[in-house]
Amino acid sequence: MASNDQSFQAGQAKGQAQEKTGQMTENMKQKAQETKDKAYEEAQSAKDSTNDKTGAANEKASETAQSAKEKASGAAQTTKEKAQAGKEETGGILEKAGEQMKNMAQGAKEAVKRMSGENE
Repeated sequence: MASNDQSFQAGQAKGQAQEKTGQMTENMKQKAQETKDKAYEEAQSAKDSTNDKTGAANEKASETAQSAKEKASGAAQTTKEKAQAGKEETGGILEKAGEQMKNMAQGAKEAVKRMSGENE
């Protein structure tokens, strides 16, 4: 009978060991899933943070580009206005010079006429 009793006890020990193994396996699966979920959350958080920083950097770059564009446009407008003013001033000077040349030519023509006696 001792062998029946020993077989029974061995069967119970085996059943208990299998139950313990099943419980440990389930606990390990649960811990692995928790770790996986936590890693996913951390990765998502890092991704969101990176996207926020990238968005802020892109916005800053866009603002800087817009500011540079506005400054360049202002400088171009100022240059255009100065060029127009210079053109007008140059036109006035050339007009005066042309008038003076015309008057000098007229004076020279009359002087030649007087010398040649045509005016008499």
